[in-house]
Amino acid sequence: MACIELPKVKPGRDKPGVMPLDLEMDLKSNMEDSDWFLRKLCGRAADTGLDLNSYGLTAVDVKETDLEELDVSWNDFARGTLHMLTQQMHPVNKLKVLRLSSCRLTTEDVQTLGGALEMTPELEELSLSWNSQVGGKLPRVLHTFQQGSKIRTLELVDCALTSQDGVFVGHLLPKLQSLQVFDLSNNRNIGSCLEVIAQGLRSASGLKELKLRSCGLSQKSIRLLDGAFASLDVLRILDLSCNKELGGGFEDVPAQLASLKHLEVLDLHQCSLTAGDVTSLTQIIPLLSNLEELDLSSNRDVGGSSENLLCRLRFLPALKSLLINSCALQSKAFAALADASVYLPALEILNLSWNKCVGGNLELLQQTLHLSRLLRVLRLSSCSLVTEDVVLLASVIQSGHLATLQKLDLSYNDGICDAGWAILCQNLCFLKELTELDISLRPSSSQDCGQWFSHLLCAVTQLPVITEIEMRRWVIPALQERELDCFTQDHQREIRFDHGGF
Repeated sequence: MACIELPKVKPGRDKPGVMPLDLEMDLKSNMEDSDWFLRKLCGRAADTGLDLNSYGLTAVDVKETDLEELDVSWNDFARGTLHMLTQQMHPVNKLKVLRLSSCRLTTEDVQTLGGALEMTPELEELSLSWNSQVGGKLPRVLHTFQQGSKIRTLELVDCALTSQDGVFVGHLLPKLQSLQVFDLSNNRNIGSCLEVIAQGLRSASGLKELKLRSCGLSQKSIRLLDGAFASLDVLRILDLSCNKELGGGFEDVPAQLASLKHLEVLDLHQCSLTAGDVTSLTQIIPLLSNLEELDLSSNRDVGGSSENLLCRLRFLPALKSLLINSCALQSKAFAALADASVYLPALEILNLSWNKCVGGNLELLQQTLHLSRLLRVLRLSSCSLVTEDVVLLASVIQSGHLATLQKLDLSYNDGICDAGWAILCQNLCFLKELTELDISLRPSSSQDCGQWFSHLLCAVTQLPVITEIEMRRWVIPALQERELDCFTQDHQREIRFDHGGF
């Protein structure tokens, strides 16, 4: 497949593994950004592809008529060049993938794009995310889709869409019979026109991913969406997160949510869920037997009413990720979760951070930690852990039951004494797959490292893939600072010790 992909460069954003173009731009100071961009993009060579992730063109050619994929995302210097680009690349009637995310498209670019899409009858994926000029102009961009389209993926994240844009999308959905991925996240006006969109979703029977994060949804929105759920019987991912007015919407309503038998990901974090919502979800979530990821985090009212819900998670044997951090869990709810987690053999990610009831009660999770052969991420930040908790954790680690752990977060637990940290650090060497460790102190505190720091350095020498150790606000005495310097010089490894901030 012929493909052009530009390196994704945006000021202020790190893009690991992508070659910064400013290195080459320095060598071309006599050339305007956009002119150079077009020369690179539209230059020719002799076979099947252009590789613009390196310093120069490859020795191969792209015939424009064979181009199937074009990715110009995260390139600010594409701004204002779309009309020239479409002229150079005309015709592109075999194009299947077009990604223009975060290109700072201008009004002229948006108008040009509408005309260019008329020449792409084979288009299957279109991403215009993070381009605010799309807002208010969506009908001009997607008018050609009104005649029917092969589009499978449509991403319009944070495009400043208006309610009129939302109404247009709602009427457009029945004509997108191939649509599988639909993302309208971070468009706050969508909530006001959701009735039309929900009606359109009833015709999107092939939809596999629906993402409406931070779209200004309300209690009424859940009732509207519930009417569409019966038609979305192949839906795999449902993201309704960060809609703070959603709270109360699930009460006595979402009967059709249980019909999503193929649902694998349900994200309801930061939705202000009420006790009534939790009661309703208690009847629904355990029926989603294929669920792999559940995010209920940052819903403070969940903590006092989730005992029955958490107990019934045992009926989700495929669950891989459970995020229930910042839910103000109470002791009974945590105990119910601990009992249910024993029946989650596929669990890979567990986040219990910012639930104070975990402190002094980690032993309730002991059996789960012993049985979790696939656990990769364990986050217990700000859980009021005490020394006995980390001693228990060290015992589990020593016994080899957390051998697959890659990320361990024990930050903001200031109640652990030096002896506890020492025992933990002495046993970290058994976590051969560990890449990240966080034992930072709270922002309001600082403390001298004890002798356990030497044990930590010793353990790190036996951890072959560790890259990052966060220990902010721990003060390293001069003697141990020299130990760290010697370690860095002797082992020549790329390990980031972050111990600033005190």
